[in-house]
Amino acid sequence: MRRSRTSLTLAAVLLLGACTAGPAPSEIVPREAPAPQPADASTVTAAPSSSAGPAPSCDATASLRPGPLPPAGQMPAGSNMDRILKRGRLIAGVDQNSYLMGFRNSFTGEIEGFDVDVARQVAKAIFGDEKKVQFKVVTSAERIPMLQRGEVDLVVRTMTITCDRLERVDFSSVYYQAGQRVLVRRNSGITGVDSLGDKRVCVASGSTSLGNVVNRVKTTVSVPNWTDCLVMLQQGQTDAISTDDTILAGLAAQDPYTEVVGARFTEEPYGVGIPKGQEDLVRFVNGVLERMRADGTWSGIYRRWLNTLGPAPVPPVARYRD
Repeated sequence: MRRSRTSLTLAAVLLLGACTAGPAPSEIVPREAPAPQPADASTVTAAPSSSAGPAPSCDATASLRPGPLPPAGQMPAGSNMDRILKRGRLIAGVDQNSYLMGFRNSFTGEIEGFDVDVARQVAKAIFGDEKKVQFKVVTSAERIPMLQRGEVDLVVRTMTITCDRLERVDFSSVYYQAGQRVLVRRNSGITGVDSLGDKRVCVASGSTSLGNVVNRVKTTVSVPNWTDCLVMLQQGQTDAISTDDTILAGLAAQDPYTEVVGARFTEEPYGVGIPKGQEDLVRFVNGVLERMRADGTWSGIYRRWLNTLGPAPVPPVARYRD
């Protein structure tokens, strides 16, 4: 029996539909690939230790007593300040990734922040001109090696004074007292360091923050810069960031969907790092810091950069060992 033209047409349509019911394998859209982690990100399972073994206990925040500051442009002959004066510029290691403390202004290209202004005050005391300073960008892990190699005259980069570090570099008196806290996405349910036990937490390599959390959380991820941690938090690759409240305040200011939670669980006294053995420069920097505390310069710098942390506190009281 002959099939009707209508039956043949219907069969052809059904066959075509069966053959085209799904995309060919080459047309299948793959799942979106996971966002890449920042360069040099690594998982850390233990706090870093000094190759020389544990440092002896010490009175870490007691520095060398300053003498009278010489007039700008008239440094004592043969001193490290005179060497810097003759060079024509102070070389200071700073950050460019910590908003409020040390960051590059995207409009001007200049490096700015609380730490940067402290370094400028040292340049002003030597030259009478705060602009006579060359900034070298350093990561947390590079701070001590660059001082030891003499690549910078000093480092002003949220650097906590510790007994271990005093074995390798010298420090000024405390110029800022910070404390470690936690940054998370809003409504995360994390309320502080005690909520991090089963979480993935990001810290910067070479920071004291790493050692403070590595044994308190499930996973610690180490990256070169704090902005790398912010990217990982935004991409869901980490649950929290933990470091000094000064740094966290800058990160939170860049992302309104984050918040700083919990109380301080450490004390982080910041000092200006100076190459080992340059006692005259340590005393000189301490003299600059004393003047900043006394004449209101310190409070002015705080109000310029750190008002988000609250009203300007009393500057840290210097402690000296001789």
